[in-house]
Amino acid sequence: MKSLAPPKETDQVPYIAFMAHVRRLFTRPGPHPGLIANVFAKGTLRQPAQPMSDHELAHAIREFQNMPLSDAALKKLGARLVNPKPES
Repeated sequence: MKSLAPPKETDQVPYIAFMAHVRRLFTRPGPHPGLIANVFAKGTLRQPAQPMSDHELAHAIREFQNMPLSDAALKKLGARLVNPKPES
């Protein structure tokens, strides 16, 4: 039997809290955060399966922010979220 309670926000958009964290890591304004939010909403990009440190996530964000917006940039960011580089 289905619940009559409204769905929780986390059921509808589980990436919202993650995006809030990501937005804080962007160092300058631009279209990149909006693009990331859009691809999360579409399901093209997924949150990291394993926890990432703030350092790892910030590094991935900086790398993405320095690239022109493209499918290749999104794929690279997605790969970084799945397999973060070890911290040096």
